[in-house]
Amino acid sequence: MLLQRSLLFLSILCIAPALYAKDIDVTKYGAKGDSTTLNSAAIQKAIDDCSSAGGGKVIFPAGKYLSGTIVLKDNVTLFLHKNAVILGSINVEDYQNLDPFMDGLGTDVGWALLVAVDAKNIGIEGEGAIDGQGSKLKAAHILTDTRPEGQRWGRRPFLLRIVRCKNVTVKGVTLYYAAAWTSHYFQCSKVNIEKVKIVSRGVAHNDGIDIDGCQDVKIKDCDIDSGDDALCFKTTSSKMACRDIEVSGMRLRSGHGAIKMGTESMAPFENIKISDCYIYNTNNGGIKLLTVDGAHLRNVEISDIMMVEVKTPILVRLGSRLSVFRKGKDEQQPTGTLDNVVIRNVKAIASDSAQL
Repeated sequence: MLLQRSLLFLSILCIAPALYAKDIDVTKYGAKGDSTTLNSAAIQKAIDDCSSAGGGKVIFPAGKYLSGTIVLKDNVTLFLHKNAVILGSINVEDYQNLDPFMDGLGTDVGWALLVAVDAKNIGIEGEGAIDGQGSKLKAAHILTDTRPEGQRWGRRPFLLRIVRCKNVTVKGVTLYYAAAWTSHYFQCSKVNIEKVKIVSRGVAHNDGIDIDGCQDVKIKDCDIDSGDDALCFKTTSSKMACRDIEVSGMRLRSGHGAIKMGTESMAPFENIKISDCYIYNTNNGGIKLLTVDGAHLRNVEISDIMMVEVKTPILVRLGSRLSVFRKGKDEQQPTGTLDNVVIRNVKAIASDSAQL
């Protein structure tokens, strides 16, 4: 009898999270999809309550929900119905920076529209979209920020930042017009990105997907059209490698590089497989592998790639820039290495202005 009671108790513990999981409609919390009401507080309250109750879905019906920074919490998935749009505010003061760092150009960055820090079991799914209104935000920003453009751009928010999170799913949604990087995943594990469409042009630094020191990552069947690098692997910290990553079925167009490792490159890039990708109308590199800040780039396989109208089909570089991106939290690394890198079955039709 005692054994039976113990087993029953354990069973109740196992199913308890599911009992508390629920779906929350943001409009029930006062959010208005009218494109003018600032909904940051209402959306955040819905997320907080959903997470506190054990998790579930925070649902956005059709409409345009204007917002500043939203913080995603444990066990919560944002679900955007068709024609539902989270619309980024064009006022930079509506954004927070929960994890500041410096990019490869020495600019302070990290503000974001949608951010998660040290969270688990989170997601963004559905047929809806997130629109950063990057060009409009820039136009408003430069009216009051008189610094040189190379310094002030970093104050503009990323569209999506996922920092030190575990079990992350981003699926089906469309990401539009970031004011800086479109999506940045930093030191995360167990990340699944699938059937995501990105259209992000109009301002500088519009990277598509940035995977920064993440492990156990799968990216599949995404369509990226970005002003800056489309699919970029970085290590802005020496503490965690980009490791155990699989990418397939990508369609990529970029104003710079389509598939890139670096230039931010302090920790290793290793055990990475990229296959079955179509690259087109790309103004710089189709495949760019750059370790310049100490990274060991090894056990990387890139295969079955088709390129059309690409200026530099393949570029590989080992250098010694040796930058540090998190001042006071990291230290300069020695020069890295390139080892066991395989690029095979690549067909490229270079543009007329191809670079040698």
